[in-house]
Amino acid sequence: MARTTGSDGERTEAAIREAALALIAQHGYEAMSMRQLAERVGVQAAALYRYFPTKEAMLFTLMREHMEDLLGTWQRTQPEASDPAARLRAFVQNHIGFHVEQRHSTHVSNMELRSLSRDNLSQILRMRTAYERELRTILRDGAEDGVFEVDDVGLTAMGIIQMITGVIVWFRPDERLSVAEVSDTYLKMTMRLVGNRDGRSDLVRPYDRLRAR
Repeated sequence: MARTTGSDGERTEAAIREAALALIAQHGYEAMSMRQLAERVGVQAAALYRYFPTKEAMLFTLMREHMEDLLGTWQRTQPEASDPAARLRAFVQNHIGFHVEQRHSTHVSNMELRSLSRDNLSQILRMRTAYERELRTILRDGAEDGVFEVDDVGLTAMGIIQMITGVIVWFRPDERLSVAEVSDTYLKMTMRLVGNRDGRSDLVRPYDRLRAR
């Protein structure tokens, strides 16, 4: 998770975040020790607690910032047009682009909900619900406009989210398919799922446009 850094303290905190995401993604939250994290960063274990008072506080921060970044990216890249099909295309392309780039953060956010306390879990789940609500709104608008054929908006949204997030399980950027090609294929599948055959993807990809700025 890239964060703007300036002072030595900010750079150290950024290094801790990056190392923690990589270690948790590789070993799991419970198996990763703070001593192991400190060794990876090159600091004393006690120094970690200047940035995060507890191990769970660090995990919660990483997961909260993942959702903040995801929601923020969508808010900045969603099209101004009200066309539900255009909005759905943008949502799928942005979601896949974001999650492929944030592979470790996505893995941690998806696999370590069980490691959060009840209050922290509730906050993360509220943010996930807010994000999923964006997709449900698109599907509902499309169904009302006759652009989509959706029997159950909630179940369809859940299925789409699971499908397009699952890309990170198997996708490797050095293999035969590019992110754009994978995004195009999943977009076509999504459009078929909602009964819209116009799965065109020959548009500027919003996530690519944001990264180019």
